[in-house]
Amino acid sequence: MPGMALFAQRLLYQWLLWLALPVILLRLLLRGLKERGYWRHIPQRFGFGSSPMRGATWIHAVSVGEARAAAPLVENFLAQGKRVLVTCMTPAGRATLEQLFASRVQIRYLPYDYAWAVRRFLRRARPERGIIMETELWPNLVRESARNNIPLSLVNARLSEKSANGYHKLAALAHATLQGFTVVAAQTTEDARRLRELGANPVTVTGNLKFDIDPPAGQLALGAGFRTLIGSRPIWLAASTRDGEEKQILQALARAPKNVLLILVPRHPQRFDQVAGLIRAAGFRMQRRSESQPVEKETQVWLGDSLGEMFAYYVAADCALVGGSLLPYGGQNLIEACAVGCPVLVGPHTENFRLVAEEAIRQGAAMRILDANDWRTQATALDENAGQRARMGAAGKQFAAAHKGAAAKVMALLN
Repeated sequence: MPGMALFAQRLLYQWLLWLALPVILLRLLLRGLKERGYWRHIPQRFGFGSSPMRGATWIHAVSVGEARAAAPLVENFLAQGKRVLVTCMTPAGRATLEQLFASRVQIRYLPYDYAWAVRRFLRRARPERGIIMETELWPNLVRESARNNIPLSLVNARLSEKSANGYHKLAALAHATLQGFTVVAAQTTEDARRLRELGANPVTVTGNLKFDIDPPAGQLALGAGFRTLIGSRPIWLAASTRDGEEKQILQALARAPKNVLLILVPRHPQRFDQVAGLIRAAGFRMQRRSESQPVEKETQVWLGDSLGEMFAYYVAADCALVGGSLLPYGGQNLIEACAVGCPVLVGPHTENFRLVAEEAIRQGAAMRILDANDWRTQATALDENAGQRARMGAAGKQFAAAHKGAAAKVMALLN
């Protein structure tokens, strides 16, 4: 009885949403204590606030990574003379969108997936189409879009084995939600297979839009400036680190050569102060990027507490540990490091970018490490081997360039 299963799962989903409402409000309050951006534009999260742009091409990019991946599509639509409305869910994502596009697009928070809130947003915005980035499968959003005759596309779609298993527990609801997309563009054949098994049809493999992100000239110049000011000492970058990883990295750094400068960039801005406390507690001399002061020779850790400067950090570094991979978070994006020729080190956990990581390692652009101590060992070895650093950097640029083209394929599907 597929119809009964779908009805029951929809009912369960609505009840769970209402039960979660106090938790959602409390979470906004608590997260706002650390990152005040969560206290801004709260009415938009429920479909209220200032009116969204009407009749625009609407793109939803939940946070920083999706915002950057959406950039090639946004630029294509703007070049066509389209008006663009971009929604997100996090303050960091909003800040990234503002930095990328300024006033050229309208930026808002997407309402939580309450039917009445989504309905209000869609009826006020009346977008000509909706484009959802990566893995944002919200049943009420998809259903209300269909009721308002707004065609939806899911692009740069990825679905891990773990996430797919979770969706299979509500298979009827997942199937109905995926059937609501008129276009599904997957990153890999594995993503496409999992999406088809859940009910998506048709699915086209277009590649990863993150390969199509061109490093901004300003960021390249900024990174070169960092390198010049810091001088000839080794620079190790730990990029997009997650909770628990910084402690391991700092413990390993204590046994590294004394002239090393570590640039430590946490993944989430709300953790900047927490990580600063960890650095001080570990006894390192620290400076913060937000202080905009030259890095002193005695500084051991430079805390990258800034937004939108990751390309610059990669340009400045001799090698980069890409975070989320030392502990089982699934790993963060390593494509940006490859694109500017920074040798990459990744830990054992790269499930979120499994094929990308494996191919980068095969091409010689990246190296797999076992743990933080192995990171220190391999980074030290790279410092002593300029030839290997150069080979890894060149391989990274070649790897990134060879996989470009996803944006053109996605635009062809959308057009």
